[in-house]
Amino acid sequence: MKCSSLAFALIIVATIPTAAMAQVQTIVPDVVPGAKPVTVEHIKVQGVSLEGNLEGDAADRDVFVFLPPSYASDPGRRYPVVYALHGYSIGAEQWTKEIHVPQTAEGAFAKGAREMIIVLPDSKTLHNGSMYSSSVTTGDFETFIARDLVAYIDSHYRTIPNRDSRGLVGHSMGGYGAARIGMKHPDVFGSLYIMSPCCLSAREAPPPQMALAAEAVKTPEEAVKLDWFARTTFAAAAAWSPDPKNSPLYLDLPTKGGVVQPTVLARWAANAPLAMLDQYVFNLRRYKAISIDVGDQDGLRTDTAELHRLLDLYGIANSFEIYNGTHTSAVADRFQNHVLPFFSRSLSFEQLGERL
Repeated sequence: MKCSSLAFALIIVATIPTAAMAQVQTIVPDVVPGAKPVTVEHIKVQGVSLEGNLEGDAADRDVFVFLPPSYASDPGRRYPVVYALHGYSIGAEQWTKEIHVPQTAEGAFAKGAREMIIVLPDSKTLHNGSMYSSSVTTGDFETFIARDLVAYIDSHYRTIPNRDSRGLVGHSMGGYGAARIGMKHPDVFGSLYIMSPCCLSAREAPPPQMALAAEAVKTPEEAVKLDWFARTTFAAAAAWSPDPKNSPLYLDLPTKGGVVQPTVLARWAANAPLAMLDQYVFNLRRYKAISIDVGDQDGLRTDTAELHRLLDLYGIANSFEIYNGTHTSAVADRFQNHVLPFFSRSLSFEQLGERL
């Protein structure tokens, strides 16, 4: 299934209230009686992999760290870590509100999920999202997540620093990030949870009117004034068709003079996980567990089901669920009652020195 920039935007907007492009309302699970409090730390992490990016986005990124209830009282204990990636047009702080942490983390632990550290990094950029990709324009967010961030968390918190004790989850653009990074870095992560992933299939050029409007933009200041739909094209171009010689935006759009540029679209297609998967089968087989979910009213459900089909085709163990909901309505419930219990089952909780 090919997805044009307009189709991608319409799929997302059809599932998100217009007033909530930057912040959506989600169904909040009830507070679990007796749930013990989680400690929240808001830190900055230096992204060595992001330094010198041509957009001028900050290399030092906001990160929210959620420490489990026993972290302070049991100083000899180490914990697995789950890295949770936010979607397009929001940052880490807004992501905490959408999945309602720490409440949902506290609820999951109170209901029996084993305690773990949860890390939410910020990957919002000039054009509203990095796509968790590697680009001289946005910076190498793929390596920032898989290397810089993991190294920082392991050196500053009591983690269990091995792949079997690290999980990666993301929603929407973050689901794309979890799929992309997961394919390439099985040496870092041991379990994956992919929530309603966007951008799985190759995208086409935007329709003529939108394409010409995008081409008319000449400066970053003009780009940030574009509507939400148009900015998705710039986000994709910055991530997947960077151009260090094309100042001041440093990207190649998929059209020029209204004419589709096949070489640009080919570069975009090379970053589509459904096309990439064949190259990473052996990496994906290394994961202990992979879970995928999507709402039955989510326009992304077709591509998400195709991801599941391809994993099954190659004999890669995975679970797949289509639940009742839109693109965003159930993310808090899913996080508490599905995501964290999944990692509770799939991650290794062995303390250092226990394995012989």
